[in-house]
Amino acid sequence: MKEFLTQIVEYNDSTPSRVFNIFIQIVVIISILNFSILTIPNLSSSTKQILDFIEITASIIFTVEYILRIYVAKNKLKYIFSFYGIIDLISILPFYLSLATDAQVLKILRIFRILRLFKLGRYHKSIIHFQKAFKEAKEEFFLFLFFTLVLFYISAVGIYFFEHQAQPQNFPSVFASMWWAVATLTTVGYGDVYPVTVGGKIFTAIILILGLGIVSVPAGIIASALTKANEERKKELEEKIKELKEKLSKYE
Repeated sequence: MKEFLTQIVEYNDSTPSRVFNIFIQIVVIISILNFSILTIPNLSSSTKQILDFIEITASIIFTVEYILRIYVAKNKLKYIFSFYGIIDLISILPFYLSLATDAQVLKILRIFRILRLFKLGRYHKSIIHFQKAFKEAKEEFFLFLFFTLVLFYISAVGIYFFEHQAQPQNFPSVFASMWWAVATLTTVGYGDVYPVTVGGKIFTAIILILGLGIVSVPAGIIASALTKANEERKKELEEKIKELKEKLSKYE
């Protein structure tokens, strides 16, 4: 029985496993749509009852799936604390916690249902391919993130230094200046807070130029990592084809 369940839950190379995978994906999509519909104001009581029933059913299905994945996992702790293991747990927690919490806490917990979308990543090769690319470039990403955070802090300190005296209401502290730093470094530029001094304008121009680089660098890292992952995937396929040809030649 365990081998049969493992074949269905963990793999996608048979009809029962494909049906299981498609079924879970459909339930994920329905539950996300259900969550979105629940936010519509002035829903009738009968509609809310139907939507609540769908949520309960989806939560029970995800609970059964979570238990099955723990049961068939070779290393149960490794699965529980893995990325998808945590996502599987968080996707059902709001339902069970709602049974023991008040309405205010429930409103906060419901937002975690959005994380169910990440469950879809388990079933699509393109997303799995992207995950491999991210692992290949994770050191570059962390280095880039560290550099961005440093630049973000320097931007907040710099604009505070130039604009605090001229605009104490907009730049009262370094922490308040961080909003401007985010809007400027990401090149969004909402325009609600902007420099008026000469020094502040020059500093802002420099930060905007650096912000353009911050926007473009991750795209380059991802593209490079995806190219590398794609090359490795091709090599794996070529090796498998070579092995199959060797086996066929032996039979001939």
